[in-house]
Amino acid sequence: MASAGERLSTVMGHLNPSKASGKSKLLEKNPDDIVITLAVRTPLTKARKGGLKDTPLDDLLISLLTSVREKSKLDPALVEDVCVGNVLAVGQAYAARSAVLAAGFPITTAASVANRFCSSGLLAVQNIANQIIAGSIDVGLAVGAESMSTTPDNGAPPMSDKVLNHPIASQNTQPMGQTSENVAGQFSVTRQAMDAFAASSYQKAEKAQKAGWSADEIVPVTVQWKDPKTGQVSVKTITQDDGIRYGTTAESLGKIRAAFPQWSPSATTGGNASQITDGAAAVLLMKRSRAEQLGQPIVGKFCGATVIGLEPRIMGIGPSIAIPKILEKTGLSISDVDVFEINEAFASMGVYCVDKLGLDPAKVNPRGGAIALGHPLGCTGARQVVTALSELRRQDKRIAVTSMCVGTGMGMAGVFVSEH
Repeated sequence: MASAGERLSTVMGHLNPSKASGKSKLLEKNPDDIVITLAVRTPLTKARKGGLKDTPLDDLLISLLTSVREKSKLDPALVEDVCVGNVLAVGQAYAARSAVLAAGFPITTAASVANRFCSSGLLAVQNIANQIIAGSIDVGLAVGAESMSTTPDNGAPPMSDKVLNHPIASQNTQPMGQTSENVAGQFSVTRQAMDAFAASSYQKAEKAQKAGWSADEIVPVTVQWKDPKTGQVSVKTITQDDGIRYGTTAESLGKIRAAFPQWSPSATTGGNASQITDGAAAVLLMKRSRAEQLGQPIVGKFCGATVIGLEPRIMGIGPSIAIPKILEKTGLSISDVDVFEINEAFASMGVYCVDKLGLDPAKVNPRGGAIALGHPLGCTGARQVVTALSELRRQDKRIAVTSMCVGTGMGMAGVFVSEH
């Protein structure tokens, strides 16, 4: 006999069928599903200090693309397009296409570049998925990559008077640190809350690294590395993230001085903001029917992505409006989602988004986020997909949402389902 709770759930399902059916619908398997057959990333290493500091974008891409070609065991001639999310590199399109060829893909494999700032990696996934949905290609590879060591972020370029005199457009000249302070000030996010959020990120990342949870995410990168003290160049194989600071606590972070004392409330520090980092991630996509035909393992499913704009001055809160939008489009509720990968550009926005959406902190970035791992701008949107699918497998859970804030005032979010 059904319990009272079960009967109530049935009644609510009839009253609100779209939400009741959203999760079950996403968990169904159909031949036209856009599936992920491989999702891997390089280690994330500290810019100008870490293992990838001397590796330019093209070499980083060649290493990752070679690993994808070898690990997938897929005939590279079947990969019709590679979309590379990248923000900072000069001559991005040259680097992308050249790396595809140098990594062993044939001349028939095309390449393009996607740039929506911090969400570029997720945009690359969406671009490839949309091409497959439209029938333009059958198989494609989405990549996010950034070498912040070799191509630094110099902020906004000079703008025209029409931009500078516009009340909203002119906000795009504000440095990212200022936007973090705007969020903290406008929404009363305290320094203490920010340090606690950042400490949790480090602690989660430390636990995950010590337990080896990311082993199935990471493919090694062999590089030439120059010793900054001696100038000697040696060959190294980089196998793990190097930005995680073991033993970090809210108390230890509280001792770090404000990074932006010129802007109130001056709560952002080098300890509660994302690290400047090098790294790359890749997601191989095709229809389920094609994957089964090719004998490819299916590790996940792309269920959609969306974007929304907001004031650039508070760009960090983008996930708080992008996530509800994608949940509505897919018929999901917050409680349906097992893992939320939300980019920790700054702890101010992380605290706000988690509180605003009423998220369970344990479901948010279970392996740590950009504060602990680092934020290679063009990479993170794809890296989150890789991490989310790996974490869902570990937990034996199914649904993940990934979301990014975008420096020019946008939020982007995507939904992914694990198959394990």
